[in-house]
Amino acid sequence: MTTTQLVREATARAAQHGYSWWLSHVMPAAACSRPVRLRVEATWDDGTTERVTDDMPDGVLYVACKNRRASVCPACAETYRADTYQLVKAGLVGGKGVPTTVTDHPCFFVTLTAPAFGPVHTRVAGANGQVRPCRPRRFALLCPHGRSTECRVRHAEDDSCVGEPICRDCYDYDTQAVWNFHAGELWRRTTITLNRYIRAAAKDRGVKVRLSFAKVAEYQRRGTVHFHALIRFDGLNPDDPDTIVAPDASITPELLSSLIDTAATVTRFTTASHPRHRTGWTLAWGKQTDIRRVRLAAGDHDDHGALTTAAVAAYLAKYATKATEAAGHVSRKLTQQTANIYADQDTHQARQLTACWSLGQRPWYYTSTTQREAWDEGWGKLQKWAHMLGFGGHFSTKSRRYSTTLTALRAVRRAFRLGEAADHPDPGMPSDADAPGDESAVTLNWLFDGVGWLTIGDAALANTAAAKARERRLTAREEVEHAIGHLGGERTENLCGS
Repeated sequence: MTTTQLVREATARAAQHGYSWWLSHVMPAAACSRPVRLRVEATWDDGTTERVTDDMPDGVLYVACKNRRASVCPACAETYRADTYQLVKAGLVGGKGVPTTVTDHPCFFVTLTAPAFGPVHTRVAGANGQVRPCRPRRFALLCPHGRSTECRVRHAEDDSCVGEPICRDCYDYDTQAVWNFHAGELWRRTTITLNRYIRAAAKDRGVKVRLSFAKVAEYQRRGTVHFHALIRFDGLNPDDPDTIVAPDASITPELLSSLIDTAATVTRFTTASHPRHRTGWTLAWGKQTDIRRVRLAAGDHDDHGALTTAAVAAYLAKYATKATEAAGHVSRKLTQQTANIYADQDTHQARQLTACWSLGQRPWYYTSTTQREAWDEGWGKLQKWAHMLGFGGHFSTKSRRYSTTLTALRAVRRAFRLGEAADHPDPGMPSDADAPGDESAVTLNWLFDGVGWLTIGDAALANTAAAKARERRLTAREEVEHAIGHLGGERTENLCGS
């Protein structure tokens, strides 16, 4: 695609008679990189059928793809990030159906990491900000394959070597694939264990406590998944169990922090048997567990070094839009052909993908239908999620009582959009006077037409219009905040003067 062709296509679209109508028609999906094109057919009870979208610009409806991954569609991912931020923040400070009293409830930001599967290159910065050597060793031993186990390089942040194993032949790729595959189950068992500890501690004190959480999964540079979770503890009102109250004062933050640490330490389980490992793999969390109190403070950190609500919400929302890009791999579903291509490559990412694919390969001696079905529902899913390095869980989840839902946030946004006055009437939809037969007895059929903009010129015009709209909204918001701050300053001066 040349610049000349882009200009020609954009000019041709802008010169059309109904360009303003087309622009307002595509605006709901204007910022999307790959919008979905839909055609709509209306069918009445008397058998009359009409293509509703025929009179619309391009004869289709443009719907945003709503992909959460920033590497696929930055605009839709930004919407998802903003929704996740509101969801997480509502559980911290209240709003959207959550009482504002939750700010007084003990809340912790917990990071649970994967165990070590072999030494890797790392970048560690000291308290003074200086980067330390990767793996300094006074007497460096050689691995069984004859490679040195030390590295005195001070890696830069963008160094591609970070996350790479010191020796790929020593690295346990199979166990890493199995750990990623069962990370969600390990988290579930951890919350069950923590709930048991909390109930036992609350029973000893004659009170009731319930935990709620919101978590996101993040890929480390080495390709393993670790979890960031916000865990909030609520008390229960004996008269109204659905009411959220602060837990009893006997349930101290120090006690809760120790229970979280204990649950993360003791939780482990053994996977089902596999032809390569008949007794299964015993999985547990890594040693790098971080538990930090979350407080309501104005800055990034308060005087005690605890994280603040806004910083935590922004952090979780950011990682909700990412996938395997941090591990150096842009995920695409694997086939046998692509798996064979990766098998011929000697890279860290290729070995991870190959390990997932080979572990999910059904053994040839599984001949019965029962064996095949059991494999496909178990270890066979490793091939389905091989492109995600074995992890097939949701990247952002929450407990039911933590806060609102993404569905509720989207419903509010949809209602707001429907309440806005349209710049142009929609001639495609039949009016009550034109509808044959019974107006209420109509069936709409949504037909898939394709994905993406019709031309690169259309994409450029739509994205530019969306960018200008975002800029106008941002400017208006800043002006309103400035005006509110100015009025607040004048009111303070008047109060001080009086």
